[in-house]
Amino acid sequence: MASGWFTLSAVSALSALSAASAACVLAAVPGAGPGPGGPDGVRSAEAYWTAGRMAAAVPVDAVRSRAAVGARAPSAIPAGIHFDGMPMVGTFFYRQTGIGTADTSCTGSVVRSAGRNMVLTAAHCAAGMRRPANHAVFVPRYRHGRTAAAQPFGIFPVRAGGVYTDPRYRSHGSAAVSDLDFAFVLVGPNAKGRVENLTGALTFTPVSTYEHKVTVVGYPSASRVNKAHQAVRCEVPTTRLSGFRQLRMVCKGFYGGVSGGPWIKDYDPARRTGKVIGNTGGHHGGGNDSWVTYAPLYGKEARDLYQDAASGRDPATLSRPPYRSSPAGFPLPGSGALWTHARAMASGDFTGSGRAGLLVVWTDGEVTLFPGDGRGGFLPERRLMAPNAGWKDVAAVTAGDFTGSDQFDLLVRRKDGRMTLYGDVGSHGLGRATGMAPAGSVWKHAAQISAGRFNASHYVTDLVVRWSDGEVSLHTAVGAGTFGREHRLKGPGPAWKGAALLAAGQFSGNRKWDLMVRWSNGALGSHPGISTRGLGSERRLRGPNRTWTHSVLMTAGRYTGDGLTDDLLVRWSDGETTLYEDTRASGLGPERMLVPPRAPTRPA
Repeated sequence: MASGWFTLSAVSALSALSAASAACVLAAVPGAGPGPGGPDGVRSAEAYWTAGRMAAAVPVDAVRSRAAVGARAPSAIPAGIHFDGMPMVGTFFYRQTGIGTADTSCTGSVVRSAGRNMVLTAAHCAAGMRRPANHAVFVPRYRHGRTAAAQPFGIFPVRAGGVYTDPRYRSHGSAAVSDLDFAFVLVGPNAKGRVENLTGALTFTPVSTYEHKVTVVGYPSASRVNKAHQAVRCEVPTTRLSGFRQLRMVCKGFYGGVSGGPWIKDYDPARRTGKVIGNTGGHHGGGNDSWVTYAPLYGKEARDLYQDAASGRDPATLSRPPYRSSPAGFPLPGSGALWTHARAMASGDFTGSGRAGLLVVWTDGEVTLFPGDGRGGFLPERRLMAPNAGWKDVAAVTAGDFTGSDQFDLLVRRKDGRMTLYGDVGSHGLGRATGMAPAGSVWKHAAQISAGRFNASHYVTDLVVRWSDGEVSLHTAVGAGTFGREHRLKGPGPAWKGAALLAAGQFSGNRKWDLMVRWSNGALGSHPGISTRGLGSERRLRGPNRTWTHSVLMTAGRYTGDGLTDDLLVRWSDGETTLYEDTRASGLGPERMLVPPRAPTRPA
């Protein structure tokens, strides 16, 4: 265990000491000295937070209670259960200015960190904790009617400068920046020790899908429906809030005070562990009523903020692009509404730079190229073909170095079975066209095509084909005017009819490439052992789920700096386009939004 951390036995011993003796021990721990995070801060907070003050605190999302108490929820919606709470979930109390003289409350949960002092909550909760002399504290497993000193684990003052929110977050309305409604708060120890050592902690866990089974916990403060002021929990499935990067759940009983509460997967009460994949917040602060609740989906922004808090780095000093406030804030131009018109995509080194570019065929027949910058971003768009009728019937495209020139070529299948190879596609045009198969050929039955280096020693000259009858074949040594030699990898049958999308890349980190498959039921798997002898075994990255059934296009390229063709790019049904950097055969890499989803067509 790292130096300066307490073992559980040490914490037990420490709790037996007097407050004065504990202060001497804690003085040796980083961040535990005098002030808001030390014993003096604990005593001051205990004096302020009487049982009556905490009981009278107004939830920061009080409007939720005012709108919901007395309102009728649909009868089919499940109801939350009031219970004694979880050790690592509790209530923040702080004095909020700007709303009279009210003291304020919100929910939070302890998450694992090196400092063993980090609590997750909503950004709209944390905003009021930054002000000095506001008596901000976290009370794990809060007990209504008890004094601060009599709480199960005591209270933990918020450290000065210990509140971390994304500087792009502004308010908790219906704007796109509500996706950033999460915060990390560092708290000081009390006489018993550091908060994580005492309560256990959840593991901060970014996810890339919207369908999960979670336990949502919060501390509602509506006396009319929660006379004992207990915590509420609900075990529910989640879905996506349309137009936002947010989870949605329906369950009655989530009144004001629940903001910031954790959405937990795989909670183990014996070990006091679980994965927190969201917190109540987001659209309208997490919801306008007591039975529909939202939570931001943790992506790169949440991961960056977690690292900022863990390292004590002020996120306000860092350069970050606007969040969905304008298209210019994203690596690719345009909105999700525009990108729903991307009919086909292919990745490849079209400029001879050693970096991948993204070639897009649009529904109006226009063809454009977005050269990559090698850092996950893109250079200005270049038009390769103006809108035209001849490219409106494109069914599929894939890119490879079929001519062996160290510059990628584009293989195009049209709906009528025509196959055309455009050699050395570059910044100034599509290159020379070579007819590979005429209209009416067997290639009209090629449901999916993906080029890679499955057998070749140097150039990307192999082609995997999934046919409409479920057969899968590998064509090696494909070149201008020839499909090389065909190898059957899987005979016709129902199994591979469900392979909806294919993408080839170096997901195993080897010179030979692998095949990524998105199945019709939303499962995602990789085949790292493809050769002329067969498909090899599959590794599942995602089980069947509804999120990935909305992936429409998928391609892989060398978009980042690790030198491998392992960055998976996905265009979704709502136009959102994302990059999973450094994806491996065993798991997706960190997700980065390239294009935001289109706005919902009706109010959420």
